[in-house]
Amino acid sequence: MSRLRELIADRIRTSGAISFAEYMELSLYHPELGYYARAAQKTGRAGDFFTSVDVGPMFGALLAKQFGEMWRVLKSGSVFDLVEAGAGSGRLSRDILDAAQRHDPEFYSAIRLSLVEQSPAARAAHVDILGPHAALLAHSSAALPGDVSGVIFANELLDALPTHVVVMAENGLREVFVDVSDPSTLRHGSGSSRASRGTTRSGQDGRLVERLEDVSTPRIAEYLARAGAEMRVGWRAEVNLAAEHWMTRAADSLRHGFLVVIDYGHDERELYSGSHAAGTLTPFKKHSQFADFLQEPGETDITAHVDLTAVTRAAERSGLDVIARLDQTYFLLGLGVTELEGLSLHQRLALKTLLLPGGLGSTHKVLIFGRGVGKPALKGCSYRVRLT
Repeated sequence: MSRLRELIADRIRTSGAISFAEYMELSLYHPELGYYARAAQKTGRAGDFFTSVDVGPMFGALLAKQFGEMWRVLKSGSVFDLVEAGAGSGRLSRDILDAAQRHDPEFYSAIRLSLVEQSPAARAAHVDILGPHAALLAHSSAALPGDVSGVIFANELLDALPTHVVVMAENGLREVFVDVSDPSTLRHGSGSSRASRGTTRSGQDGRLVERLEDVSTPRIAEYLARAGAEMRVGWRAEVNLAAEHWMTRAADSLRHGFLVVIDYGHDERELYSGSHAAGTLTPFKKHSQFADFLQEPGETDITAHVDLTAVTRAAERSGLDVIARLDQTYFLLGLGVTELEGLSLHQRLALKTLLLPGGLGSTHKVLIFGRGVGKPALKGCSYRVRLT
């Protein structure tokens, strides 16, 4: 048994089964043993999954073009806060800074960089990864800085925030908890075990298993009601309260400027429909979906599709204006991705990954919000504002 699995099992034996959201929090973000804590980089060919950053520096170069335009919209003087949330080791920000220094030195000279990352190992790599740009790094922390005037951006962050998982059972809405399937799950002083009251999805003695319990907070049912979700018996779904909370915190940090979220997901009407009746929770290991991820916490990436409607609603509640919601393909086309010259064969293949339907271009969505900037006609929104 791994150290993290043993820690989780001991917690369950002591205090009772934990929500899947708590299990996902421990599995991904435990400060020493979590998936994101154990190495600075988890993506790319040698990792467990690909992101837009892994196809080369072009993605960062195009973001640099958009952020430079945002700096000019703000007319904020000498300092422009560039804040990357979920920054990992800082590779994407490095690509952005490389391009800005080369093609827009006036913008580059205005940048004050903040990298926000939970993993201590990844934060420790920031200075080395940034290399010649390290002098621009003003903030490397697990928390967002306050009083941001510029842009906060997050690429594939919200999909990895811990999510509650629910099932519509014959007797109504139930939540997925994680328990241990052995006799020692008797709770201290309780006289009965949660296992005897819940429903086992699978498992053998000593294994971590799913149990169906009453929902842990009324906010889950309220969330689904706002979404208009009409789940049928047997349907599963994710309710990511943490994503809404993150949007609120990011909006609170933004005094003046833009919030850009890039992630894969759907509007609520599609997300809570029959096309996703099995839910969207997906564990990855070595670029393959990994079925038995409950048995290897800390060894597997776990994601769920983002509820784009919910995060948009959270931004609006926090006083942000919606500037654009569109597929990554259209965003990059608006920034002139097809006008790039002198590309190698490898770079052209990378472009296909970023743009073509079925790849990152159609699965990934770009949400742009603003505070105090009105609704400027940004280049990234100029080709076609469309969300598929």
